[in-house]
Amino acid sequence: MPTRVHEFAWPDRVVVGTIGLPGARTFYLQVRAGTQIVSIAMEKEQSALLAEKIDEILDQLIAVEGNPFSVPTGTPVELVDNDQLDAVQEQFRTGAMTLAWDPTTAQLVLEAYPITDVDDNDASLDEDGAKAPEMLLVRMPVGTARAFAKRTREIVGAGRPTCPLCGYPIDADGHICTFPEA
Repeated sequence: MPTRVHEFAWPDRVVVGTIGLPGARTFYLQVRAGTQIVSIAMEKEQSALLAEKIDEILDQLIAVEGNPFSVPTGTPVELVDNDQLDAVQEQFRTGAMTLAWDPTTAQLVLEAYPITDVDDNDASLDEDGAKAPEMLLVRMPVGTARAFAKRTREIVGAGRPTCPLCGYPIDADGHICTFPEA
């Protein structure tokens, strides 16, 4: 059965955002091109690691003599996106992701695949009503990728504060320190 690919070659918008309160937030990677919108659920740690790896790749590209791909050192002001997520309809929950550089288009290429369960609840239905595997494929220009990484770091950092004594998150309704057993 062929994989259903949600492909975005030059997205109008690609962001990570959340729904819910700190401590109970759901993270979404949302991509939009025209009227096509895809939202996939992610873990907070996946979001943070994705932003970190994007910045690493962009920083390596800046180091190439003459910066031939015009990689910005910071986020271009015209690409800052602090808007809320568009209406979210979760396509799937992200499992594995890959991140690569395509020098022919000067874009970062992100592939995201759903968590695969035995019953495969996250697969979409094909025209025969059978479960079809799917994936998200996003190509981001370097400026968009830099803006994506910055916003993602800010979103991840906007969660619950960390307790200075035990290192665990502090909930809005209080916190009791729990120290690891020695």
